[in-house]
Amino acid sequence: MTDRDAAPLDPASMRKQYRAEGLAESDLAATPVAQFARWFQQAATEAHLFEPNAMVVSTANAEGHPSSRTVLLKHFDEQGFVFYTNYDSRKARDLAENPYLSLLFPWHPMARQVIVTGIARRTGRDETAAYFRTRPHGSQLGAWASAQSSVIATRADLDASYAELAARYPEGEQVPVPPNWGGFRVAPQQVEFWQGRENRLHDRLRYVAEADGGWRVERLSP
Repeated sequence: MTDRDAAPLDPASMRKQYRAEGLAESDLAATPVAQFARWFQQAATEAHLFEPNAMVVSTANAEGHPSSRTVLLKHFDEQGFVFYTNYDSRKARDLAENPYLSLLFPWHPMARQVIVTGIARRTGRDETAAYFRTRPHGSQLGAWASAQSSVIATRADLDASYAELAARYPEGEQVPVPPNWGGFRVAPQQVEFWQGRENRLHDRLRYVAEADGGWRVERLSP
């Protein structure tokens, strides 16, 4: 029997029994960002997950049509979670029409998820420029070469654009920040910490922003 003739995999039969330690209200930090910092540290240095800063960013346009993609988190603090993109990309166009979005950190090997919902606002140009300077030279050129989310004829066209930029700005020469490229800071309104448990009775604790600037914690049924 060849691979082509093999029976198709049945997703419904794929099961993992989660046996991780639970998550209690008494375990939580005072703020969702502080709690995220704890879990992020564990994901990166204890579990050694591949790209623990990878997150699924979900947006919707003015008509409510959704779209999702994986983006890398580049900074977080009590003001929010920051990522960078082309402002002409689909995600940025969605956010211009509808600033509400969600971020999902899928830390599957740890049977954990973090789901952030909030409002995205553009970062300032000084902050954007400071981050852009930390990017590898090739990534700086790539930000210019790609008209993100637009239709292109061939891969060769993209490679030719990059080659032209590499000739104009050789290694060691400063690359200017593209005017249509920058960051978004997501100010969280709700942050859920999901810990997988046995028999699908997961722990789900959610921080909800209060009007006075504090946070309320509520437990969700799995």
